[in-house]
Amino acid sequence: MENRKVVVTGMGAITPLGNDSATFRNNIKSGVCGIAPIRAFDASAQKVSLAAEVDVDVLDYLSAAESKRTERYVFLAIAAGREALAMSGITRTNTDMTRCGTLISSGVGGLSTITREQGRGLERGFDRVWPYFIPQSIVNMAAGQLAIETGFGGYCSSVVTACAGGTNAIGDSLRMIRHGYADVMMCGGTEACVTPLTIGGFTSMKALHEGGDPARASIPFDAERSGFVLGEGAAVLILEEREHAIRRGAVILAELSGYGASCDAYHITAPEPSGASAARAITDALSDAALEASNVGYINAHGTSTLLNDKIETAAIKLAFGDAAGSVAISSTKSMTGHLLGAAGAVEAIVCVNALRDGFIPATIHLRTQDPECDLDVTPNVGCEAALSAAMSISLGFGGHNAAIIFTREETHS
Repeated sequence: MENRKVVVTGMGAITPLGNDSATFRNNIKSGVCGIAPIRAFDASAQKVSLAAEVDVDVLDYLSAAESKRTERYVFLAIAAGREALAMSGITRTNTDMTRCGTLISSGVGGLSTITREQGRGLERGFDRVWPYFIPQSIVNMAAGQLAIETGFGGYCSSVVTACAGGTNAIGDSLRMIRHGYADVMMCGGTEACVTPLTIGGFTSMKALHEGGDPARASIPFDAERSGFVLGEGAAVLILEEREHAIRRGAVILAELSGYGASCDAYHITAPEPSGASAARAITDALSDAALEASNVGYINAHGTSTLLNDKIETAAIKLAFGDAAGSVAISSTKSMTGHLLGAAGAVEAIVCVNALRDGFIPATIHLRTQDPECDLDVTPNVGCEAALSAAMSISLGFGGHNAAIIFTREETHS
């Protein structure tokens, strides 16, 4: 079968920068920081006191009964998925639901439920844990509940590749549509694990920033960076075969043109030092999109604000882009959102689509002293207007997972 073009027709986001994609879009352009003292629990006994949390009332989306049986990471996916579906205009009357699939990533799934029910089991006996404990803690349930709610009866699965998961979910969905297995895919990522255990686990491995100033917490590419800030949220995109979208009169937001993925095969947490494996995912995405590096005007970097990630990702971009690396605009919006783990790539995909739509490159905020080993144009502190035809998002995950996707402007139907 001839490769089919794949476009974006819907987006939904619920993040530390707003509970809908429009608010998120505006706050990213304005350089708003969503990092603040932890609200989910009393963190006074722990070294880390900051996180990037979603401020939302579940009852604005679910009934009281539904809220009691829905884990937070699933709820966030439902909220983002509803918005994306509404934006797309897909209904049971204009689309064959059996040709619609669902692919949602999460890094850890219902970890908050797991830790809560472990405590309840120790206190009351394990035969008295929450009846929804198993179905609400497993990582695939966000995809499952979204499929149930929407009636999407095609392929339904979950990608678990740590912090590359959201990008892998989008890229794998591209292939599902391109090769004829689906006409529509609802894809993205969700994460809600701001818990004492998660914070403690990342703290013990020296991955999190331990200071108390939100303006100096998530500072990608800065010489003073000292770890990432944990965030939560969800983002969902509706991908659609281009001719299918045109036939039903959909508004096309962008084309998803390329995808590349690779594995470092090196270490469980540390990236491969040369950046060559991550560079391979980038060059594969360029080849898949039939683009030269010089065609890409913006890169949303993984940019976690850890010592190793930022300098090795810089090396990977240099390897993949060659002479064009010095002229491409780069930013890490994790400086605003924190690190949303399995949802990060999906959130940053929406940033890329909006960069194309708005002709605007968002900033890496709070940058003071750029690390000499991160010496590319990282768009410090203030975003800028730019005529963009292609934007790339890069995601890297524990286990050596690397993924890159490329969006291009849809000139005919935008």
